[in-house]
Formats: sequence, C-alpha cells, structure tokens
Amino acid sequence: MRDQITAVRAINVALGVWLFVSAFAWQHAYAQFTNAWVCGVLCTAFAVMALWVSAARHLNTALGIWVVLSAWVLPSTSTLSVWNSVITGIAIFAVSLLPAVDVTTTPTNAPRG
Repeated sequence: MRDQITAVRAINVALGVWLFVSAFAWQHAYAQFTNAWVCGVLCTAFAVMALWVSAARHLNTALGIWVVLSAWVLPSTSTLSVWNSVITGIAIFAVSLLPAVDVTTTPTNAPRG
C-alpha cells in the first residue's frame, strides 16, 4: 500500500466502514440491510482504488447518490436507517468530489520558523 494515504480518501474509507457496520448495528429491512453492507464494501474499495487512480473517486460519487436515493426507494423499517443512508450518502458524495490532498504535504508558501 502507498506510504502516504490522502486525507479525503481516508474519510471515504471511514464512511464506507461506517455504512458496513451500520448494517449490523440496528434492525433493517432486508433490502436496506443488504444495500448498506454492500455499499459500505464498495465505498471502501472505491476509496482505496482512488489512491492509485484518482478518477476512481467518481465511483463513490455515483455510489453516494445511490445511497441517498436508496433511502426512499428501498423498503425500510426504521427512520434511523433512512436518515443514516441519507446523511452517509451525502457525505460520501461530497467527499468524493474533493481532489486528493496528501496529508504529509506542506504548502510552499507556509511560514517557516
């Protein structure tokens, strides 16, 4: 794996892990349960892929849109599941639009001293 992980891809990895874990954290309708863990795995995989191929982050852009839409398209048994999908999907979408910024890079115009 790369020596230097980028902050925005790490956030998308964390969101993917959260989406996966949330599938098991409380009761979901079967479709929402399956959607949450599958999308969590995909989000994490796409974020890791984007470490090497920057354009792969756009896969998470599409996934974020799906996660938001799925909150209303798929049957649910819990308002918590709906809001979790909406908030997490928006976050995945937003973070995927950010270009990678290396966390170890310092600005060239930073004050020294």
